[in-house]
Amino acid sequence: MTNHKNGNRYTDDFRKMIVDLYHTGQPVKDLSGEYGVSEVTIYAWIKKFNPVELEDGSSMTPDDYAKLQKQMLKLQEENEILKKAMAIFAKK
Repeated sequence: MTNHKNGNRYTDDFRKMIVDLYHTGQPVKDLSGEYGVSEVTIYAWIKKFNPVELEDGSSMTPDDYAKLQKQMLKLQEENEILKKAMAIFAKK
């Protein structure tokens, strides 16, 4: 299988395909040999794309969680800016 690399990096579609193959029961060693990706890399992809179950029954990947954290920090920063602006306008 060629054209699965984008420069020096693998595409997300290729990574997800490897993880899906792993979840269907194919051993990491076989996937590594067949697709030319190190076992360590495949285990990292499995960790990255493996969903985590939440208390409410939903699930998300660690990647999704990191994106949500980043968005939350941005919103908190914007909120602080708005609070400071309100304090300035309240004085006038």
